[in-house]
Amino acid sequence: MKIKIKELDVLEIRRVDFCPSHFSTTNIERRYNIENAIVGWIDRHLSGRYYFGVNVLLNKERNIETVYTIGFEQPKEMSFFMLACPHLKYQ
Repeated sequence: MKIKIKELDVLEIRRVDFCPSHFSTTNIERRYNIENAIVGWIDRHLSGRYYFGVNVLLNKERNIETVYTIGFEQPKEMSFFMLACPHLKYQ
């Protein structure tokens, strides 16, 4: 079995601490243990830089809602994530 080493993982700069404006983003509902599951899936299946963090938004009823924001530097990784991540199935 071949193990593919990802250079961004070696340098520990793959998951960024803030979401740059050029990242493609989406928001998902906060649920128990979903952060670990999604971050693990991203680490196993994608290779580019990404952001995962908590964000506060106004919903349609103009109430404050806390969500997870997920962003990817490469738009194609956002597309693949939205189509293939099984953890989004129940959103």
